Amino acid sequence: MKAVTLRQPAGLDNLVTVERADPGQPGPGAIRVRLHASSLNFHDYAVATGAIPAAEGRIPLSDGAGIVEAVGEGVEEFSAGDRVVSCFFPHWSDGAPPIADFSKTPGDGIDGYAREVVCVPATWFTRAPRGYEHAEAATLTTAGLTAWRALVPQGGLKAGDSVLVLGTGGVSIFALQFAKAMGATVIATSSSDAKLKRARALGADHGINYRREPEWGAKVIELTEGRGVDHVIEVGGPATLAQSIAACRIGGHIALIGILTGWEGQVPTAALMLRQQRLHGLVVGSRREQQDMIRAIDATGLHPVIDRTFPLSELADAFRYEESAAHFGKICVTI
Repeated sequence: MKAVTLRQPAGLDNLVTVERADPGQPGPGAIRVRLHASSLNFHDYAVATGAIPAAEGRIPLSDGAGIVEAVGEGVEEFSAGDRVVSCFFPHWSDGAPPIADFSKTPGDGIDGYAREVVCVPATWFTRAPRGYEHAEAATLTTAGLTAWRALVPQGGLKAGDSVLVLGTGGVSIFALQFAKAMGATVIATSSSDAKLKRARALGADHGINYRREPEWGAKVIELTEGRGVDHVIEVGGPATLAQSIAACRIGGHIALIGILTGWEGQVPTAALMLRQQRLHGLVVGSRREQQDMIRAIDATGLHPVIDRTFPLSELADAFRYEESAAHFGKICVTI
């Protein structure tokens, strides 16, 4: 089979297509999946560029979607022909998070889905939503589930709530879509008026250009008539956290799910304390939460926003496009 591997030192020019042995037929409890699509996330980019160290020859990409070709002895959940999508944490089935690193995450600590076929335990995948194309399903593993967990299992989102989403990347657009599907008001930020117009077309109630409104936390307070939002999808990190705290209501919820502006920085602890907010760091979610999210997708008919799709052979170019920050929603890879 064909696969893309990452040579060391890492870098986009060191992503190379190689031939790997076919994994064969699945053993007990395992499934063989013919992969058809993946999608890109900041985490994948960090691995590919060396910001997150990876082993020599690692196969990147945490997201994978395709068709079950065969099932091993004892597998009852899946049958040949089922359309499936991978789990970011293959060993986290349900309950509290059991791991605080990426040592067991495909595309990082173990080989990922930039390849044609895998044989893995059946619990490493779930069914894909009904009627989804493979590229659409591949967007759910990381970005979709991160937004879902931030808003629903951890945020307790309900109709009538207000949500602030930062930017128009994959997680933020999913959060916008989930929030509107559940009856929430959404405020979106971007440095691009064109992207804000597209966010409004998806249902965003308000848009803020943060270049024109550098104190956008105050603008959010104005838009919410002095209250602040119930939930913030915080993807920026150190450079945006102070404004997110200012924008969030007293007793509100800030989901810290991104570090686009840096790996570490100051936290305005006094402001967070005085506003009695819950700052919750999270990384994707469990298999059970993914299954719950997919049931919600089946019920609502929600489909992801895919900006552009690249073939696997052009994975480096796909990452360069991600690097440009020109995309709106998800960047996908066909296999």
